[in-house]
Amino acid sequence: MPRPLRPSSGTASSVVAGGCQAAGMGHITPPMTSRPTARSRSYAPDPAAPGRTCDMPGCGAAGEYRAPKSRLNLHEYWWFCLEHVRAYNGSWDYYKGMTPAEIEAHMRADTAWQRPSWPLGHNGSHHAFEDELLRDPLHVLSAGRVRRGPPPASDRAPTELREPLATLGLSWPTTLDAVKLRYKELAKRHHPDANGGSRESEERLKTINLAYATLRSRLLPEPRAAAG
Repeated sequence: MPRPLRPSSGTASSVVAGGCQAAGMGHITPPMTSRPTARSRSYAPDPAAPGRTCDMPGCGAAGEYRAPKSRLNLHEYWWFCLEHVRAYNGSWDYYKGMTPAEIEAHMRADTAWQRPSWPLGHNGSHHAFEDELLRDPLHVLSAGRVRRGPPPASDRAPTELREPLATLGLSWPTTLDAVKLRYKELAKRHHPDANGGSRESEERLKTINLAYATLRSRLLPEPRAAAG
């Protein structure tokens, strides 16, 4: 039986090329890799640099990197060279000088962008229903009220202080000394160490700390009588 003829390598290449052209594929070229674009360095100088020397005493390098001067003034800057701004940032402690309670209150306030925030459904109102929102033509619901209508303006606490006052169990008006006294009492009562490490007591103490920090920031200390 005669053996079939095997096409030569040249013939096979022609067949493959012809098949590609017939299929409309044309000439196949390997993909070309593009060079990666240069990335800007993360430690590039600040374009807003004032063009003076480094603020670190004794340094004559250009001050091209800014760093805030303090926690209380984040919009005023020192201008350092790269070496000294790295050292300054490495030793920066935003919470330096704050008590643990102040740090906790500050961190909780940061979660709401430093704006008052209370549990859902708590708006600090003195009454569950205001008269202008509740239709009661027969005065059935208001029969037991001693006083109808909203309280006088002098007796109404600012909106942002109503929930902190309720948390500490205080009424308005109040004083900073009364707030401090009440805070010490509640902090001692609800401290986790005094309640067997209770998680519930810990959360309650966090709420008390936040309420205390809010009231303390708004109330002025009482004037002291001059010594006779």
